[in-house]
Amino acid sequence: MSLTMHTSLGDIKIELYCETAPRTCFNFLALAASNYYDGCLWHRNMKGFMIQSGDPTGSGKGGNSIWGKEFSDEFHPNNQHDRRGIVAMANKGLARNKSQFYIIYAPQPHLNDRYTVFGHVIYGFDTLDKMENVPVSEKKHRPLTDITLQSITIHANPFADQDIVFRSPEDAPL
Repeated sequence: MSLTMHTSLGDIKIELYCETAPRTCFNFLALAASNYYDGCLWHRNMKGFMIQSGDPTGSGKGGNSIWGKEFSDEFHPNNQHDRRGIVAMANKGLARNKSQFYIIYAPQPHLNDRYTVFGHVIYGFDTLDKMENVPVSEKKHRPLTDITLQSITIHANPFADQDIVFRSPEDAPL
């Protein structure tokens, strides 16, 4: 249950929490498998806090789920914003997840049970260091030099391997 994000600054390997955030991981893996994230900018970068991507428009206001609509959060006591490299969904409020996600640079406990944690970095902390140190605009925290999510390589997808499908964000898997 892992994938590698190939960025313009290097690779980041992520382990996904498919058992504790299955709907979120299904959405993320389906979007990645369809090349949805290829070419996305890391459009928001806040040193000591997080870096965000997943919007194909590059504006930070776009993106959609695999179902074409928002889907609910999946909170689990084991999935916490407790260390550098945690991966979580970015959204506009509870139950408003689509395609945008972020990686934190440091523990952020105030985000627990507000944003769905669905993975963590297992390799590529040097790349994360490079990303964190890219200069940004003062107002919007946009990198002054583009950082691009070039592509994603999926190493293991338990949903595809077992023919599991979430037909809608509300339904149980088939």
